[in-house]
Amino acid sequence: MNDTYCVIMAGGLGSRFWPLSRTAKPKQFMDILGTGRTFMQQTYERFAKLIPKENFLVVTNVRYKDLVLEQLPALKEEQVLLEPLRRNTAPCLAYALHKIRLKNREAKIIVTPSDHLILKEEEFVSQLKNGLNFLNEKERLLTLGIKPGRPETRYGYIQIKRKSEFNDLDNLYKVKTFTEKPNLEMAKIFIETGEFYWNSGIFVSTVGCFMEAFDRHLPDISQTFLKGEHLLNTSDEEAFIKKAYSECQAISIDYGIMEKATNVYVLTADFGWSDLGTWGSLYENKERDNAGNVIEGDNILTYDVSNCIVDISGEKAAVIQGLDGYIVAESNETLMICRLEDEDQIKKFVTDVRIKKGDSLV
Repeated sequence: MNDTYCVIMAGGLGSRFWPLSRTAKPKQFMDILGTGRTFMQQTYERFAKLIPKENFLVVTNVRYKDLVLEQLPALKEEQVLLEPLRRNTAPCLAYALHKIRLKNREAKIIVTPSDHLILKEEEFVSQLKNGLNFLNEKERLLTLGIKPGRPETRYGYIQIKRKSEFNDLDNLYKVKTFTEKPNLEMAKIFIETGEFYWNSGIFVSTVGCFMEAFDRHLPDISQTFLKGEHLLNTSDEEAFIKKAYSECQAISIDYGIMEKATNVYVLTADFGWSDLGTWGSLYENKERDNAGNVIEGDNILTYDVSNCIVDISGEKAAVIQGLDGYIVAESNETLMICRLEDEDQIKKFVTDVRIKKGDSLV
């Protein structure tokens, strides 16, 4: 695995998890599940079963440098790539690609979010090995697709085209389409067809194949980084990256490359995956009491409360009565009470709080 690298994308704000996830410390740096390890630490440890520690790169916002190094002490400072601006995941990957290419032009690269839950890690590692073996034979873009257990409107979907013959694998397919978060009616249709899988946001390919995809589908970003590649690993890198990010459009890998490319394949699997990006997804993955509640906190009293997630930590006592299907979350002098079914409005709440009350509360 000396030619295999892992790029961990860790610059997001996790605003759908507000007020628990804040700008100062987003959810990837938190132990939300109470396991004793943050999402970032779990992500690193998962891939460290395959990849040497010197082959990791974490791409994050400049303000989170110390958090990354504190939580991942095995990494050196030069393995943490600092983004001056948030430009979504495509510029993030471009930055890492050029850093890796300078080191190893034969590299295979796994690109992963930093904040996902994977319960069946042995199965996950096994599927990754299958994917890396596939790349030994073919220059392709590969993603991991999750067999859907329910109609879900919070995830993107991958539609499979035809089965690909490789090493007797029965779960490798050519990708037909990528579809972003559908409405509930469309999600139900997707499930009924049996042709759609959840998009895990984990991508695997060679450095050359990724570069070619940028050249073809995101040429502006490609040229921006190519022109300054000689400045990477020098004292001029920081200034170059500031300029490059100011010129890059904010676009995701999914929109910018995967939806346009014709050489995309998917390994379909079930390894206990969840994008724990919302209060609803946390509710689904936590143990509930007899009333269907998830209660986080030692000083919470509930009366006639059902199907709620309540997260109030510290010494503060809370008495809650008569709620059904709500989020009640308190953090850093901020209290949010919101219907679970309306949690897609949380980003709007965050924007309104920032405008009316200032950045300190978000």
